[in-house]
Amino acid sequence: MGRGRLRIYLGAAPGVGKTYAMLGEGKRRAERGTDVVVAFVETHGRAHTAAQIEGLEVVPRKAMTHRGADFTEMDVDAVLRRRPAVALVDELAHTNVPGSRNAKRWQDIDELLDAGIDVISNLNIQHLESLGDAVEGITGVRQQETVPDEVVRRADQIELVDMAPEALRRRLAHGNVYAPEKIDAALAHYFRPGNLTALRELALLWVADRVDEYLQRYRAENHIASTWQARERIVVGLTGGPEGRTLIRRAARIAAKGSGSEILAVYVAKSDGLTSASPKELTVQRGLVEDLGGSFHHVLGDNAAEALLEFARGVNATQIVLGSSRRKPWQWIFGPGVGATVAREAGDIDVHIVTHEHVARGRIRPIRRIANLGLPRTVAGWLVGVAGPLLLTWVLTHLPGSSTSHTEMLLYLGLTVGAALLGGLFPALASAVVGSLLINWYFTPPLHTLTINSLPNVIAVGVFFGVALSVAYVVDLAARRTAEAARSRAEAETLSFLAGSVLSGRNGLPALLERVQETFQMESVALLERPDDFSPWRTAGAIGPNPVSRPEDADVDVPVGDRLALALSGRVLPAADRRVLVAFAAQAAVLLEKRRLEVAAAEARRMAEGNRIRTALLAAVSHDLRTPLAGIKASVSSLRAEDVAWTPDDEAELLAGIEEGADRLDHLIGNLLDMSRLQTGTVVPIVRETDLDEVVPLALLGVPADAVRTDIPEELPLVSADPGLLERALGNVIENAVKYNAGSRKQVDGVPCRVAVSASVLHGRVEVRVADHGPGIPDEAKDKVFEPFQRYGDAPRGAGVGLGLAVARGFVEATGGTLSAEDTPGGGLTMVFTLPCAQVAHESEAPVGVAGTGLGTDPVIGIELLAAEPTEAHEQQTERQQRS
Repeated sequence: MGRGRLRIYLGAAPGVGKTYAMLGEGKRRAERGTDVVVAFVETHGRAHTAAQIEGLEVVPRKAMTHRGADFTEMDVDAVLRRRPAVALVDELAHTNVPGSRNAKRWQDIDELLDAGIDVISNLNIQHLESLGDAVEGITGVRQQETVPDEVVRRADQIELVDMAPEALRRRLAHGNVYAPEKIDAALAHYFRPGNLTALRELALLWVADRVDEYLQRYRAENHIASTWQARERIVVGLTGGPEGRTLIRRAARIAAKGSGSEILAVYVAKSDGLTSASPKELTVQRGLVEDLGGSFHHVLGDNAAEALLEFARGVNATQIVLGSSRRKPWQWIFGPGVGATVAREAGDIDVHIVTHEHVARGRIRPIRRIANLGLPRTVAGWLVGVAGPLLLTWVLTHLPGSSTSHTEMLLYLGLTVGAALLGGLFPALASAVVGSLLINWYFTPPLHTLTINSLPNVIAVGVFFGVALSVAYVVDLAARRTAEAARSRAEAETLSFLAGSVLSGRNGLPALLERVQETFQMESVALLERPDDFSPWRTAGAIGPNPVSRPEDADVDVPVGDRLALALSGRVLPAADRRVLVAFAAQAAVLLEKRRLEVAAAEARRMAEGNRIRTALLAAVSHDLRTPLAGIKASVSSLRAEDVAWTPDDEAELLAGIEEGADRLDHLIGNLLDMSRLQTGTVVPIVRETDLDEVVPLALLGVPADAVRTDIPEELPLVSADPGLLERALGNVIENAVKYNAGSRKQVDGVPCRVAVSASVLHGRVEVRVADHGPGIPDEAKDKVFEPFQRYGDAPRGAGVGLGLAVARGFVEATGGTLSAEDTPGGGLTMVFTLPCAQVAHESEAPVGVAGTGLGTDPVIGIELLAAEPTEAHEQQTERQQRS
């Protein structure tokens, strides 16, 4: 049993008739004897749609309840049991009720298709996932229910249900789409003519692209090479010369005459990578093509005309735009040229030959394709090829006895082969010529003349010369292929490195520039940029001595766009190396942009954090600070009222309220000042040996005595900390624990659980645990509670501004410790202080600050800021240190 087939009716907007068309197709198939059922259809109260269901079998829906409300969904199991030939399923993008078999209806449809059931469904263009942003920009409405484009692309048939915007608005006004009370709002907002026109264009273009995909697949499957002029595709052949801009603009004017035309600019490079094209000019032309809505393509091919035609036929192009030949008149003896060849072999593709100002000014100078064997090998090849035959002649003429001319020929041939192996083609050619002349002069009768009186000798010398030339060419060709293979391997390794750098993102700009310097053996490499065409260049990154400051001063420069260039100094690179260098330059531009984006992102995060803190601070000042102020104001006003006689108890209660409000204000302002010090980095701790027995009792002064249970062993070692900051951090955490523990109903032996403060030693560090038995917090919120102005759960607004834990963590970390949150066994939250032992800290850490001053490495800033923002904690800390 094969997979079922999916047919989708696609519309531009609600009300165009997708469901009506789907039901109509179902009825037609049922009338032809096909087993058709309605798996799910939503009529939305439309009478004409409901009438279409009549005569079709409807599978009962599945009733579901969610949050006290009743819903109905498609019963997938019922449809599978029924196993019809065709199932009609409405609203492909629908999200199922939570608790359903699948989250999305398209997943339900997948199950039906897997069971071999054909499905007919429908969809609006705004529900395609890739068009979500475009639809939101048009209508101002973000679609929450979307379908992955791939799901729709896999459909066997997609049919567009089209309707003119005015016709749809008339249908809406007649009440055929929405209820009467919704018509005016719909016409004034979502169903405006402009919205509907734009959505209709989106639908038409999307379907046109799918049709083009189907057409390309059909042509490939049936091996159709001829052009089908279904859409105008204009291929522009570029040589890398300045005339390319003229050709691109001419192609754009041709494309503008027909809607939906497509421009494809093609540059054909030689397969060995050697090119005379200007990378800067190609970059400019690429940008021009993309600005005009086209695409740029880089293809390889030794025969430019064949490669261009192959590309044009592959994309089903209808027109080719080429420039008039740059050849000078005498250069036509080498062949008809690319333009004439393309025009002759294009077949049914129209070819436009566009004139330009560079016509007949000469082709770009070709690069010599001779392997670079190096100076030592070249010199050795010439010595063997020229001096070798002379030396061999002297030896042979002074040897006793006689030898045949065939023997001499073999010896001279060996020298020719050696010259080819060492120096390449030209030394071998010279060796063949010199050897032929010497053989003729010294060893071919009549001797000491260039005349040959015997036909066999003529043939022998001729064969020698031909064999020498052939061997020299073959050897040189092998040497060139070896060099090209080595270069290709090096390029592959280099490009592999670049690809790996792109994927991993681990190498920065300096590392890349260093790799360029090493790869091309350059003295210095610089990445230059400028904000506009008239500003001077500045260095974005450089490596090596004396990097250049302008591209014009470099031995090699590779532009990346108009405002970025990679400049190398040291030697001039051959054209073959520029291909890899262009890849390096592009990667350097990417890394530079990445670095800037990272800086911008960090700045944005910093600004967002600052804005969040300022917003939260304003909220705290407007509410949390006003609450105690309002209580103080009410109590003072009551005490000053002359028309009321207060009893001593009443006055005591009002005074207690004033004192409580003042304490709350003092606590809130102290936290705000401490947070300000942490944010500005002006907390300068005085770290010394500290006994927890001295700190913990002071931290408990602000909480009821019966609310906390302590367990601090006497043998606990001293910790390295700032006593004042540690006391403040412990106090904030204990107060927070008591506050959340107060609502706990947990009991042990009939006694309510209290907050437990305990300490222990673990691996050279002291852990202080503050455990409560309150509601606790989930794992994902354990780090968030330490952020400024964060109050988890349903904490009352009057409970504080949410700075206590943030201040506590900041103070602890400033002294080299850590503060983290864990779950309390049995329920609740445990805050864990991890502090270094004093003796360990002395051995491994440098002292923080200057002893006796409370200042860090910048005492001037420390004095100014600490003097401007004194806190009660700091004053108490200083007083205790003076007493000690």
